[in-house]
Amino acid sequence: MSESLRDRLRALPAFPDELPEFDPAVAPATAHELFLQWLDDALARGVAQPHACTLSTAGPTGHVTARTLILKDLVDGQWVFAGARSTRKGIDLAANPSAALTFYWPEVGRQVRITGEVEELPSAVAAADWAARPAVTEPHNPDWAAWALTPTEVEFWQARHDRQHVRHWYRTAH
Repeated sequence: MSESLRDRLRALPAFPDELPEFDPAVAPATAHELFLQWLDDALARGVAQPHACTLSTAGPTGHVTARTLILKDLVDGQWVFAGARSTRKGIDLAANPSAALTFYWPEVGRQVRITGEVEELPSAVAAADWAARPAVTEPHNPDWAAWALTPTEVEFWQARHDRQHVRHWYRTAH
């Protein structure tokens, strides 16, 4: 009798043997400070592409879509990313500025989830990002946009082997 997919999935290891400790009682005052600490730790531990995240959006129909992109910056507590306005991402954000970014670093058993409102940044920010892209052949892309997500909630999640995972939230009253 062959093993079921459920059994195969259950047999997969959940987390690496070594996991970092996280005590919310000593977390910094702001989400962006803790994010930068965790990002630096991910880099130090060799996490591949720790700046990659999943952007989830819901467009005019309300259907949710997600895609992976690269975090461009973290400025004044806003998470900055970029892309073409004509893509599903751009169309969704134009119709509904609510979005979520999720960073998942399995090598350290950590996840950061940021939800909030997105605004398009000035065209100069998008132009600078476009010009900094590797292998750009066109000097300007009028379809390129940069957006900033201002969080209403940021959740930090640290895995534990005993499954008593640690969660820590930063919330903004609106």
